[in-house]
Amino acid sequence: MSNHLFDAIRAAADPEAPFIETADGRRWTYGDMLGLSGQLAGALAALGVTPGDRVAVQVEKSPEALMLYLACVRAGAVYLPLNTAYTLAELDYFIGDAEPRLVVVAPKSRDGVSAIAEKYSARVETLDDAGGGSLLDLARTQNAEFVDVERGPDDLAAILYTSGTTGRSKGAMLSHDNLLSNAATLRDHWRFTSADKLIHALPIFHTHGLFVASNVTLLSGASMFFLSKFDADEALRLMQTATALMGVPTFYVRLVQHPGLTREATAKMRLFVSGSAPLLSETHRSFSEKTGHAILERYGMTETNMNTSNPYDGDRIAGTVGFPLPGVSVRVTDPDSGTPVADGVTGMIEVKGPNVFKGYWRMPEKTAAEFRADGFFITGDLGKIDERGYVHIVGRGKDLVISGGYNIYPKEVETEIDAMPGVVESAVIGVPHPDFGEGVTAVVVREKGATLDEKAVLDGLKDRLARYKQPKRVLFVDDLPRNTMGKVQKNILRQTYGDLYAGK
Repeated sequence: MSNHLFDAIRAAADPEAPFIETADGRRWTYGDMLGLSGQLAGALAALGVTPGDRVAVQVEKSPEALMLYLACVRAGAVYLPLNTAYTLAELDYFIGDAEPRLVVVAPKSRDGVSAIAEKYSARVETLDDAGGGSLLDLARTQNAEFVDVERGPDDLAAILYTSGTTGRSKGAMLSHDNLLSNAATLRDHWRFTSADKLIHALPIFHTHGLFVASNVTLLSGASMFFLSKFDADEALRLMQTATALMGVPTFYVRLVQHPGLTREATAKMRLFVSGSAPLLSETHRSFSEKTGHAILERYGMTETNMNTSNPYDGDRIAGTVGFPLPGVSVRVTDPDSGTPVADGVTGMIEVKGPNVFKGYWRMPEKTAAEFRADGFFITGDLGKIDERGYVHIVGRGKDLVISGGYNIYPKEVETEIDAMPGVVESAVIGVPHPDFGEGVTAVVVREKGATLDEKAVLDGLKDRLARYKQPKRVLFVDDLPRNTMGKVQKNILRQTYGDLYAGK
């Protein structure tokens, strides 16, 4: 029987070839992967999971947890990964919304989650990060030769909830072909083969670590150093035998700050990929100066997997996310009219292709509102395409600041502030203002020991930006609030400083 996604994974799997190595020395071959994922698929079926049922998973990262994802694909279930940081109150929302047949959690979480799952008639099983738990106990009694459930290209493989940085999380429905087509494209575009060894230090409840890093590895028959978290010392050690690293900007900031980052230390690496949040141009330049490698930045989102990538061969330009991937169409439109704009003009980024999701779970009206009549998905991201065809991300549409009737794109102001001596990074937000509607407000992280103050920032911007774009206030913090994947949570900043101009 045909299982669209797993058939392709199986075709690339040499049972004798290495697949995963962990920091504690555990090793898995592709044969081990096929066997355990088959046993776990059998366990799911034994627990009453049928094709189309949701399986919600909130566990620590482990090879077994990755095998559970593959087991869901093989069993025809819909995999629903949940951030390990979610509280019980948040889990109540996700479980109530998705109505999974099964919820898999760490043993320590079983009691708390069981009370929630019972309300929605879901069963709870456990899985820990050391090869234990009730689900694995059951799996070990099952036959490794599981007969994969038939699934076609349009059948759902996963539901991923959006990060919720701008509102309530929505469940993005991703099909077998959404995942397979994108992973195959990235494998080819980034030149992955069975000879590659990826340093995998990303979480696997997010599209970057689960669908980009893991699926690309699986489809190329490559192997992974599977780390529970990123550690610069460990990453540099592994670079002596690894060939690639996929990370978020924080990884590269830590590496640039590490005295061991040199051309010699990275000589055996062929590719460094960054995504999930904007990479500062300064980090890109510093990394290149220290290693001779240009970080490859790409652009994707929960709903679409990956949309664009800087080239493997060619200029990887700091501050851009490259060109549309093969098979993916990208355009920039006027946010109000939906009419395409000229190159160099900022507007709304829209995408179309086999990577684009099927819609939001149980939100038909929201889904309809986010798609154009010709099938393009309105991403909510503001950007532009330059004269060379490179895509630039300016920010989220909901982060647009409207002050005195003028539209201000935060990225433009942030770029000027970030270039100032003594600045690590900045975030520009709109805060309610009695005269202007919104007051442009900059929140800045200073370098250690820097004496930069509000007046110095404002003075530095006077001749760099039109007056209406200049911040009304500049505030200083030790760190910007971020979600798990490193994206700055501007909604938290807007809440924190919501009364800044009250009474003005």
